[in-house]
Amino acid sequence: MSRRSRPVRFAGAIRRGRTATPLKSEALVPGMTVGLFGGSFDPVHSGHLHVARTALKQLRLDRVWWIVSPQNPLKSRRAGDFLRRFISVQDAAAGPRMVISDIEQRTGVRTTAELLDVLQTRHPRVRFVWIMGADNLKQFHRWRRWRDIAARTPIAVIARPQDPIRARLAPAAREMAPQRITETHAKLIGCRPVPGWTYLTEPLHSEASSRLRES
Repeated sequence: MSRRSRPVRFAGAIRRGRTATPLKSEALVPGMTVGLFGGSFDPVHSGHLHVARTALKQLRLDRVWWIVSPQNPLKSRRAGDFLRRFISVQDAAAGPRMVISDIEQRTGVRTTAELLDVLQTRHPRVRFVWIMGADNLKQFHRWRRWRDIAARTPIAVIARPQDPIRARLAPAAREMAPQRITETHAKLIGCRPVPGWTYLTEPLHSEASSRLRES
């Protein structure tokens, strides 16, 4: 069976509706530290892989969940077909400890805060870390219940080439400054008391979704 023709694991879940069972790859064990990396991934590109791989390596995560969102509520542009985007992320992010999840589509949640409500209630003994690129830090103060997210979940921000200085001067970054954890201690962020966030730097990838869409 070719890579493109393999069965899509989540298709039955969408047909059955919100009561569908979780994907087998989403199985979690108490004590795990799991990074949550959400986005529309429209399209997925090397910058996304850079963020996920940097977090996996530097934070000593057991898993990185790629949470494919039906629609980013802060974007006016309508996201492309969900099935197409999900399969693209499966192809791009295949590898050990990478999990591609349709949990937002399956449960009907639409915001990060709602997603954390679901996951932290279902898995109280799993440590979750929210992962984002520095470009998202610039608008984090616009996210619904962003202070609640920061208060209950460690956050790892991965440097991106788009205005990295401005990202660290963003409203949310300034307000959270007292809780910032140095890069040296970031590997233990999942085990530390919240609130806490860190800013990780690695060789940067400048590829952008908008550029891929234009081409």
